[in-house]
Amino acid sequence: MEKEELIEEIKVLILTNKEESIEINPKFLQYFELEELIEIRDNLIIKKDKIRESTFDYLDELYEKTKEDSI
Repeated sequence: MEKEELIEEIKVLILTNKEESIEINPKFLQYFELEELIEIRDNLIIKKDKIRESTFDYLDELYEKTKEDSI
């Protein structure tokens, strides 16, 4: 995998809105080793998964509360 590919993956992981566009200065490529970019990408994946999981938990809890209120 090349640095450019990893940067593209990282850009997608950083997005919070699909209509957004994120630009990362290509000059950053010279400062990061391939292993560092892989670590950044992997950390972003983990963080995104944790956020998704906590959001699902919150929504489940909210749903259960509204379900109880409607009875």
